[in-house]
Amino acid sequence: MIDYMNEAKAIFEEVRENRRYLHRHAEGGFDLENTVKFIDEKLTEMGIEHRKCGRAGIVAKVGKGDKCVLLRADMDALPMKEVADVPFASNTGYTHSCGHDCHATTLLGAAKILKAHESELCGVVKFMFQPAEELLQGALDMVNDGVLENPKVDAAFGTHISVGKPGSTVGTMTYSAGPALYSGDMVTLEVFGKQSHGAAAYAGVDAINIAAHIVIALEEIIAREIPMDDSAVVLVGKIEGGDSCNTTAGYAKLEVSARAQTEEKRQFLLKRIEEISKGVAATYRGRVEYTHNYGMSPLVCDEKIAAIGAKAAEDLGMKVTCLPTAGGTEDFTAVANLVPAVMLNVGAGSLEEGHTCGHHNPGFVVDEGVLVYETALYCKCAVDYLSK
Repeated sequence: MIDYMNEAKAIFEEVRENRRYLHRHAEGGFDLENTVKFIDEKLTEMGIEHRKCGRAGIVAKVGKGDKCVLLRADMDALPMKEVADVPFASNTGYTHSCGHDCHATTLLGAAKILKAHESELCGVVKFMFQPAEELLQGALDMVNDGVLENPKVDAAFGTHISVGKPGSTVGTMTYSAGPALYSGDMVTLEVFGKQSHGAAAYAGVDAINIAAHIVIALEEIIAREIPMDDSAVVLVGKIEGGDSCNTTAGYAKLEVSARAQTEEKRQFLLKRIEEISKGVAATYRGRVEYTHNYGMSPLVCDEKIAAIGAKAAEDLGMKVTCLPTAGGTEDFTAVANLVPAVMLNVGAGSLEEGHTCGHHNPGFVVDEGVLVYETALYCKCAVDYLSK
């Protein structure tokens, strides 16, 4: 039996060097030219078959046989200036403040280990290096370009590091069996009014006034239309408009996010946001143009695949905890909607240890000891699934 922890420890320095390179050269969205080039070169060095998939993804594979399992890692960073005091800090205007540099390089490490044991595999392992998770678009883009086909994927495992939370120390793993993450959607509401002099406001239609009433009206969705034993979010996160202090605004724009636990509730929220905003605007003699910018359904993890992932982590000596639905959103959902899948959250530094900057904070710092566990967990999940 292969000791994946020892195998991962043996390549730790290589994985850490790769991680620091991607961290220093962070890129975002689908614009991952350097990142994709780096992953491509490493896979070529390993002699692993791979191809470009979608706009900026890579899919690789090792093994042969009827069964096929997919391991997924995202690669994109966030558009923010890094403030973490590390010698490999990014200066590209993007920061790996969600740990995707760890995901991509530990998946590379897992690919190297599994390639070395290719003849022992009981099927095919696919490696999905994915762009644009932060835009909730990259996974679907790769699905549309056949990442789950040729050969057809039977199950999928994704990992995500966890930093700045109580108990999220290296050597821990949390997961959900069933509903795991909320949906996430972004909506833009453009409010059109009519400009006029402030001394003759009656001659205009004040778009800022309409926007203010829309903000208050949207609060009523959660307060009056969602059952008290359910939970959802409707948040106006950005609002802008107007030209000067003595002119009624002819235009205002609101950016709204919505989150729900089920697809049915997700569609309800989006429907009501459009109905309410347009209704309020009409009441005050204006109009609204509603745009659904992007979104993703709730993530539901398969219980059987989740059990395999949990057992794999326990076998590696990790402390494993099953958690209820969390409030975030993941575009791994685009994979999980089509094949049985699970997302495994791997501890990489806890609040108690001084990791006070959590995900999406430019001061985000990772305990790099997680690289061993994440690499080994990718390997163990794939091999255990194929062996069953």
